[in-house]
Amino acid sequence: MGMTIIEKILARASGAAKLAPGDLAVVDVDLSVLIDLSFSRGSWREVLKVHNPEKVVVVFDHDVPASNRETAAMHVRGRDFVRRFGIRRFHDVGPDQGISHVVVAENAYCLPGAVMACSDSHTCSAGALNCAARGLGAPDLLYAVTTGKTWFRIGETVRYDLEGQLGEGVSTKDVFLHIAGRYGDHANQNVEFGGAALPYLSIDARRTLTTMGAELSAEFATFEPDEVLIDYVKARSPAPFEPQYPDADAVYVARRAIDLSTLSPMVALPDRVIRNTVPVEGRHVAPGVRLLVTPGSQRIAAAAAKAGYLQTLLDAGAVVTPATCGACYGGHMGVLGPGETCITASTRNFKGRMGDATARIYMASPATVAASAVAGWITHPGSL
Repeated sequence: MGMTIIEKILARASGAAKLAPGDLAVVDVDLSVLIDLSFSRGSWREVLKVHNPEKVVVVFDHDVPASNRETAAMHVRGRDFVRRFGIRRFHDVGPDQGISHVVVAENAYCLPGAVMACSDSHTCSAGALNCAARGLGAPDLLYAVTTGKTWFRIGETVRYDLEGQLGEGVSTKDVFLHIAGRYGDHANQNVEFGGAALPYLSIDARRTLTTMGAELSAEFATFEPDEVLIDYVKARSPAPFEPQYPDADAVYVARRAIDLSTLSPMVALPDRVIRNTVPVEGRHVAPGVRLLVTPGSQRIAAAAAKAGYLQTLLDAGAVVTPATCGACYGGHMGVLGPGETCITASTRNFKGRMGDATARIYMASPATVAASAVAGWITHPGSL
């Protein structure tokens, strides 16, 4: 029997002729990404060597600019590491700043067919680039940085064949909410996306689906490669790469077709997304609204400013923050207080995730969040 995309990538990286669910693979890591939190006092251990500085990227993204003394010290440790080992690809606070997953995609640091490791749980985002990307614990990430290797146990794969086109006001965030609500968690499984709809989905749209693989508890989430992806990578990186396609006789634990044209905007109710999503309706959120807009990277912020979008948002009363993980992980710039309610287009809505444990966090697409900010309650974007 044939192999799925993830099985083929990990087989290549481990030197195995074939891998199947249950196998243990010790793999060469093509890219290790360290974030600012990697250098926190609780995570960082001074390393004596780096296996290959050209296979390491450092991105400051969670607490930027530094919000307190401890964070500032964390950044200093990171800058010292970069200087000591000659890390060329370093994204400090400044014009190249951004959320690590966005920076990796913008620069095509993780190539199709490659293996990537990072300490952040949403590392699976890079799977949109047809690679095997996964979050690791701090010790495992440092092991990958110093030895160039890590290990994975191969899980079963669920395949989603995407068909049709998304309707107006519907995005791939709604596709994720549909999957989470209908099919539940995908613990210890890989998720593979493909199908006739791919040419109609931008790389950013695909990254939304792979990023949210973490919220499905998936091991890996990846997209089948196509011309759109190959052109995207070649425009950003001169390095050679080998896209990986599933074998025609690949074995899946489940294979499901989703007609994108049948989907409508969804919202996840507070505290979880698994089997906790409903179609958008007029649930009252709050009598007064604060609209915070956080770009994924400074490059995106610059493009939005040039296009006039930032001025439109500012005129509407929005507050635009630097490119950072910020409020999403409960760090700063929008952390919720006792009893507050928010609707977010970010990645996670666990109780206490974005601040006080009594706050209520609804999750939806950017279009639904924007419409809700204007209306003052959760609103279908089509109504505007």
